[in-house]
Amino acid sequence: MALVERVQAGKKYRSIAPGFVRRLSHDALERGLSGKSAVKAVRNKLHQVGNAYFRQNVDYAEKASILSEYQPDLYSDTVKKFCVNTMKAHASTAERLPILEDFYQTCLAPIAPVNSVLDLACGLNPLAIPWMPLSSGFRYHACDIYLDMVHFLQSFFDHFTLAASAEACDLIGEIPQPATQVAFLLKTIPCLEQVDRSIGQQILDKIPSEHILVSFPSQSLGGRQKGMPDFYREHFHELLAGKNWQVREFSFETELAFLVSR
Repeated sequence: MALVERVQAGKKYRSIAPGFVRRLSHDALERGLSGKSAVKAVRNKLHQVGNAYFRQNVDYAEKASILSEYQPDLYSDTVKKFCVNTMKAHASTAERLPILEDFYQTCLAPIAPVNSVLDLACGLNPLAIPWMPLSSGFRYHACDIYLDMVHFLQSFFDHFTLAASAEACDLIGEIPQPATQVAFLLKTIPCLEQVDRSIGQQILDKIPSEHILVSFPSQSLGGRQKGMPDFYREHFHELLAGKNWQVREFSFETELAFLVSR
């Protein structure tokens, strides 16, 4: 599709999975847009869904090169410092850094130690593995729309010889189906609802995991709260209406989280 090629000609959009760009391009054309207007509309949507969350450009090749010099000790202070510094590049993980020591230990305590994870729209979240209550020999499957980031995450997994994989995915089109104990859907539903307003409930229904850790931002990218915790709490319970699922809520300064057990 010519529109996909025009959208991805821009440097900021080249590494996004073509299937996702194709979906947004199709939607733009269906709305009667064409030419520069269509390109602008697709790029604006890509910015809302993903690009807006990158606080800085990440040189993944440089990060992988630095990582290759480290001893393969996932829990060493050097590696953890590297992970923290890298996670600062993405707003979602950067906002979680002040609560990193508590977030996973608290939210996953009811099911810990966790033996397998499906991390959907993962961003740089897999770099938080050293802070997660995972069992020995855990399995981890991550996916996102950014091909360069996914490639870097795979090099991270491989460096530490983890039973883990990273791949590109378009969650609106298909949910990866590896059987895992828990799936992460962290601050993802609001982003995907920018593309499809009904996607939140669909994804929750299709995730194959026994448990789902879902979270929502407690503030905007600009740092304003604007009643967001109350809004997202109500919205999430609307998504779960009619489902006999157990829900545990965890409230943090920057994030509202729910552990769903089915």
